[in-house]
Amino acid sequence: MKQFEAVIKVMEANGGYCTLGFLNQEVLKIEGCNWKSKTPFASIRRIVQDERFFFKIRPGLWALNSHINNLPSDILPSAGQSEKKQIEFDHSYYQGLLVEMGNLKSFETYVPNQDKNKLFLGKKLSEIATVADIYNFGYESMLKRAKTVDVVWFNKRLMPTKLFEVEHSTDIQNSLLKFLELQDFYIDFFIVADKVRKPEYESKLSYTAFSDIKNRIKFLTYEDLSELHTKTYQTVTIEREYNL
Repeated sequence: MKQFEAVIKVMEANGGYCTLGFLNQEVLKIEGCNWKSKTPFASIRRIVQDERFFFKIRPGLWALNSHINNLPSDILPSAGQSEKKQIEFDHSYYQGLLVEMGNLKSFETYVPNQDKNKLFLGKKLSEIATVADIYNFGYESMLKRAKTVDVVWFNKRLMPTKLFEVEHSTDIQNSLLKFLELQDFYIDFFIVADKVRKPEYESKLSYTAFSDIKNRIKFLTYEDLSELHTKTYQTVTIEREYNL
């Protein structure tokens, strides 16, 4: 079996689409395909860019040309899909990448109640997040804020360690205010958004009100998030191969 055929086989088994990270984990398991290359993950990345067979849906998400008319609307919104629905699907996709990445890194993961039924690659976010109700790690006023954060990673001591706000279309300042109220915890804060919103982020972050947390917040583009998601899968795949 040729390498591109192995990639196609994995995608077909997954409904005609999957993330690059998932491909990296599953393609090398296909029997009858020889990956002599010292850089198989780079080969897989090159293969999915072959427009004869594949097309890109979102950063990190690829699909088969042969399945373009049969993909679910949450994977590939139709032309008639409302803008509100398209924004919702995009937002939950990036939430899902963050949840999967947290799970792979052995964190416990949380999404807010209002997002639990939203879809990520055919599954509800509640099906992949590991924490159903946020841990009682502080005062009620703080928990009330934390419960609305798009994705929270908890460490082994059940304390929040990384908070992510996906800013697809909403006001970045609202997310910064959430982070401000949670500044007394040892937490890394992230704004996840399209790279075109970085100037807006930098402008809002320059306000005096955010000076105390300015150096604790990072801006993560969608492309960088998808790359981190892919690399995390690669690392886990290699670690499992060597029983690490």
